Amino acid sequence: MSKAVNHFWSWFIDHKAKLKILTTLSPKEKKHYVHWLDWHLHYYAPGVDFILIFPNKKNEKTQMIISANGEPDFFNKVDEVIKAAPKLKDWEFIAFVQPSEAIDEMEAGLDEPYVFKDINLKASELKFMPFEYKDEKKIDMIVYLKNFTVHCNNKNLLDAVFFIMQDIIGEKSLHENINFVELAQMPEQEDDELIYLYDLQLYLDDINNNPITKI
Repeated sequence: MSKAVNHFWSWFIDHKAKLKILTTLSPKEKKHYVHWLDWHLHYYAPGVDFILIFPNKKNEKTQMIISANGEPDFFNKVDEVIKAAPKLKDWEFIAFVQPSEAIDEMEAGLDEPYVFKDINLKASELKFMPFEYKDEKKIDMIVYLKNFTVHCNNKNLLDAVFFIMQDIIGEKSLHENINFVELAQMPEQEDDELIYLYDLQLYLDDINNNPITKI
């Protein structure tokens, strides 16, 4: 095991009490701890990042997700970091961004919008058209947005859509199943061939279990 990853966890344990109450700290102190948490993790692996999820209830664990940002070159680093993680009663350490548990809310249109700087998107309002190819596991797809014409020149738009897709199907699944994504304006008239983006995992499960359906 790398000395750097052990050093990271040693630093984390020394400061876990402050990290646990990060949302209650002053902006200056919060910036300090986020900076050094980020610095120690990147010292081990520049391409690996963290996501902190704070519980709504006192008796729930604070979660820290270690992510490779979808880059397969860093998947092994994520696994090594998590393998060395300490066992703490009030913390849970998770490898990779996992599929969302809010699919039912998306289906009902009750999901909260994703806000990316000047972009505001709801997963429940996105649809896609897949393109499958024989002997190819990964698919190409067009993702349709209601307001694509408004944001089409925004450089952050594709990153925002990829983030939503990662949240829906998980970090590893996105890398393993999706090859190319193009964005387009949602048709004005209903198109029965388009699939809601929140059903992407169901679609992937179907084609992986029934490869004969591919063209």
